Amino acid sequence: MKRQLLILACAAATVLSAVAKTRKAIYVIIDGVSANFLEKTHPQTIFDVARTGSYAHAYAGGKVGELTETPTISAIGYSNILTGTWMYKHNVRGNSDIKTNYNYWSLFRIAKAQNRPVTTALFSSWSDNRTILIGENLPQTNHVKIDYAYDGYDQDETHFPKKPHELHIYDIDSVVCRAAADCIRKDAPDVSWVYLWYIDDAFHDTGYSPYSEKYLHKEDRLLNDIWQAVRYREKHFDEDWLLILTTDHGREEQGFYHGGQTEGERGIWMATNRRDMNEQWGSSALSQVDILPSICRYMGFTIPRDIEWEQDGLPFFGKADIYDLKTTGYGDSIILEWSVRNKAKTKTNADIYIALTNNFNTGGKDEWIKLATVKTAEGRATIDLSPYKSRFFKFQVVTPYNRLTRWYNKSRWYRDIIPTFQK
Repeated sequence: MKRQLLILACAAATVLSAVAKTRKAIYVIIDGVSANFLEKTHPQTIFDVARTGSYAHAYAGGKVGELTETPTISAIGYSNILTGTWMYKHNVRGNSDIKTNYNYWSLFRIAKAQNRPVTTALFSSWSDNRTILIGENLPQTNHVKIDYAYDGYDQDETHFPKKPHELHIYDIDSVVCRAAADCIRKDAPDVSWVYLWYIDDAFHDTGYSPYSEKYLHKEDRLLNDIWQAVRYREKHFDEDWLLILTTDHGREEQGFYHGGQTEGERGIWMATNRRDMNEQWGSSALSQVDILPSICRYMGFTIPRDIEWEQDGLPFFGKADIYDLKTTGYGDSIILEWSVRNKAKTKTNADIYIALTNNFNTGGKDEWIKLATVKTAEGRATIDLSPYKSRFFKFQVVTPYNRLTRWYNKSRWYRDIIPTFQK
């Protein structure tokens, strides 16, 4: 009896210890590395992380031919990840003359809105990630603050004078990785973003080439310092870390360019040290906008409903029962269709909501009206739109474990109408 009690006590202590662990999250963007080139090159650190956890293909660029279609360009990709939305919402349309729509909150603004202290960090080879994309200390972002910011090196020509083949950017990446590793070991910020730039320059200069392969391996060796810092924290402190490695876009078939919707340009990848993902991970539906909601769920963040209901991504942690919401117009009706995970096991209901305005896009509020409740496993609902004078609609399908969003416009000229919502 005493032995049994001792075993139970030890088991209970183990469970309590696991529950008590502090969660930390960090994501790393290695610019412009397509999935096919990564797998051909097989850099050691990235695949060491993947062997510890998991590796998956994903996509950039939104859904081709739909409102979410998004150019495969760097700053746009960073914003897709940062906000969990595609370009038609966050409004970042290139690498210059950026006019971010800050109504779609970044991960860092969500982190700072929690009812508990959350420390944040950015380690970046491009200063605009903090000053423009995150919008640090701007009134439009409620003066969001990054606690540990290591950037500005791209504007420091004294310490980083220009070199042939833009190799001063590789020098900056080296400093960024060292700063990230040191900060993780000493300060362990709760939520961090690391951005590495140079490999994209190598591809633009030489395409898919031995040179690009060489520098992908060199960048990967820089990443090892960060990976070892994460492992150090987990070994010596009561912490559970989520590390996500990814890229912002792929490349066209020769590796020089990107921006379009070819398979190579859309084909991205993710590696993580975790294994406890749901079915979204590894599915054809996995995309870069899934990273933000996944980090938020892992960290236990509370997100205001109006903010969350605008996010396009799905969490790949925790339970999720629906994905891939589609709309089909039929006269004055619309058919909503979604796919169901574990269809035979799903006994839940799906609530259908509609909004007739897009006031959120310009800083206002939308009224969400509950229209119907159907069985989740049915995978569809038909909605009569004839009572509504509006031609623009936003839909939510909400189940106990996740939700899906989609915009719909009855106009035949929706491509001319929808951009008027962008400010």
